Amino acid sequence: MTTSRRIFNRMLLAAPLAAALAQARAQSAAYTVTDLDWTDAQRERAVPARLYWPANSRAGVPAPLVLFSHGLGGSRLGYSYLGQYWSSQGVASLHVQHVGSDSALWRGNPLGIGERLRSAAQDAEALARVQDLRFALDQVLAGAAGRDAAAVDATRIAVAGHSYGANTAMLTIGARVVRNGTAQIYRDERVRAAVLISAPPFYTEPSVAGVLEAVAVPTLHITCVGDVIQLPGYVSGVEDRVAIFDAVADPRKLLAVFREGSHSIFTDRTLTGGASLNPAVKAATSSLSKAFLDVVFRCDGQALQAWPDDWRHIVDRYTQATPLSAGCAPAPDHLKARA
Repeated sequence: MTTSRRIFNRMLLAAPLAAALAQARAQSAAYTVTDLDWTDAQRERAVPARLYWPANSRAGVPAPLVLFSHGLGGSRLGYSYLGQYWSSQGVASLHVQHVGSDSALWRGNPLGIGERLRSAAQDAEALARVQDLRFALDQVLAGAAGRDAAAVDATRIAVAGHSYGANTAMLTIGARVVRNGTAQIYRDERVRAAVLISAPPFYTEPSVAGVLEAVAVPTLHITCVGDVIQLPGYVSGVEDRVAIFDAVADPRKLLAVFREGSHSIFTDRTLTGGASLNPAVKAATSSLSKAFLDVVFRCDGQALQAWPDDWRHIVDRYTQATPLSAGCAPAPDHLKARA
């Protein structure tokens, strides 16, 4: 091979690498990351969190906030693609770590993993996760996240979660379960919308409609055809995600089902689903969730209207029960450039 040919080949390889590095630098410059190590003294429970903050935020212009709850065995470090994307688009994202059901489950004697997973899925931990989100939001709104309390728009707060985190999000927006004949409700009235990714059923409840009939905020439901949860005693598939969408009482809801993919494709794992599908599903999930928040928080449906055509090559089903903008009010002028 001649010297000129070797140089040419190096240039071919270097060009996409340079473009990728430039894109990564541009996105990373659009947000900052802060790790927070809080403790809820009342519960004697650690509540670690990671805050993705829009770098272009302006003084006097509060940013909307998404509270994110990870799946079973996750941590505040996970789902970084969502935190990075939302914050680069002007939406702050607080990823809360639930210490009773986090990555510590995978450590220790491998023979005990099944029991640790079952324990983490019990009522006490499910409630503790909701309380983690409430505590973390209290901290942010009190200015304990390295940002002035006024930096967050308390009228534009959403919750999001994947898998067990989606269950946590549903409880936060008003899903109710019955224990000893009494309905247990953990609704946080400050939360105005929810992004539910791979939401599992409430396994012990006889009626999903009964669980979700009190939900009264807009919801976005995201899943894929191969979205199957397989844990000891807890097995569910895409039909359960669709059943949850159908059962939510509030008609301001949207369902997107990707044609391919698995339950873990929505995590930070890069191999599941393949080299092409994995980043595509992540990009589509990021853009759809942001478009959803645009409608809920800004009454701007432009991005949401374009989304189905942009991603039709990987979408199996897209359903909007009623216009999400029903009853919403346009954002004030000083917020129109924001999320």
